[in-house]
Amino acid sequence: MTAAELFDRARAQLAGAPREALGELVVPRRILGVARPARIEPRGTAWHLGVLLLADDAVCATGDVVRARAEARRGYTAESQRHRAELAAAARRGGFQEGETVHIGWRMLRPDAVDRGEASGPLISDEGVPSIRWSAAGGLMPLEAYLSERVALLLDPPTGA
Repeated sequence: MTAAELFDRARAQLAGAPREALGELVVPRRILGVARPARIEPRGTAWHLGVLLLADDAVCATGDVVRARAEARRGYTAESQRHRAELAAAARRGGFQEGETVHIGWRMLRPDAVDRGEASGPLISDEGVPSIRWSAAGGLMPLEAYLSERVALLLDPPTGA
């Protein structure tokens, strides 16, 4: 089975499952030298399947995930905390609801390249079998098994998840 067929089958299984928002960080140009705050604008929705985001017509590799929240002054012990808070506020400014999960920094993948034996992000062809590298240090897993496991988890999450 080709990678494209595997993704189509996963889409059919996920038809009624919840989706998460995709967003893009937009930094407005300055007006009269005054900087305006960045915002994250909506770019669609997708099912979050581990290292993949599966949309109706695309497959993407995940990037960063933030929850939209109102901007608030806080003291931070780490610059990374400040950056994440700025992203969360940018999502809220972009129109996302308080607490809504937003994926940013995602990258489009090409399942057709995998079917031709090439790699596309975490997707590769391993001896003709569409496979996925599910972590930077992790080994390969057949894409069919990976999608089957992730779809099952999304449709029936463990208690407390």
